[in-house]
Amino acid sequence: MIHHVQLACPSDGEADLRKFYGDVLGMTELAKPPVLAARGGAWFRMPALGGDIEVHLGVEKDFAPARKAHPGLLVDDLDAYAARLTAAGYPVAWDDDFPGMRRFYSADCHGNRLEFLTPAPTTADCQEGARDSASSRQCAVPPG
Repeated sequence: MIHHVQLACPSDGEADLRKFYGDVLGMTELAKPPVLAARGGAWFRMPALGGDIEVHLGVEKDFAPARKAHPGLLVDDLDAYAARLTAAGYPVAWDDDFPGMRRFYSADCHGNRLEFLTPAPTTADCQEGARDSASSRQCAVPPG
């Protein structure tokens, strides 16, 4: 299991980080050890499928957002995260190219790419009438 992922942020970007990771995504900010807190940035944690996820954001001189490299956050209510991001004005780009998973991409307040994903409905889920709300269509596997 991975303890955390590290993303970069610009100096003096902590207020924006708290609004995005705390308010929009609902993550809990963690206290950084004093020696690390002096460097700036912020740490956040959220419950996720398979265990908690920590995202550490560290100040990087000459910051440039990660537009390709990204963490994949395995979440239990993908549609709720998409709705929160959309309501806050952040992009949500659905992608159907990962078999067995529903996912979308977004970006944080500093432009770092983020992926949110969850297991796709199973045949049994589809037979019970589950819908793939990412694309507003019946499950990929037609019921019975």
